[in-house]
Amino acid sequence: MKQARKYGKGLLAIVFGVALAGSTLLVQAADQTMEGTISDAMCGAKHKMADAKKCSMGCAKTNGYALVVGDKVYKLAGMTDELAKLAGDKAKVTGAVDGMNITVSSVAAAM
Repeated sequence: MKQARKYGKGLLAIVFGVALAGSTLLVQAADQTMEGTISDAMCGAKHKMADAKKCSMGCAKTNGYALVVGDKVYKLAGMTDELAKLAGDKAKVTGAVDGMNITVSSVAAAM
């Protein structure tokens, strides 16, 4: 009887773990769209050079691109060629947001 209880608790733990993992997958956030200025992750909103586009493109080669929204700086991953075209400009970035990181799924110039 003790052995049956032991296996019952183990089975219950496995079922609970699988249910919890499944619910975590369902909770994943949908893509969000944010509007801001394309910059680089090192300089953010305060560039060391007068030309924001040149500074962003140069610094992004080693530090990656970022989206400056107000006083927040989100590090961007993916679509580097498209981000380079909009460096220093206002843009709408859509992607999966995880804290201060965005995995970019689309980017377009802001109107």
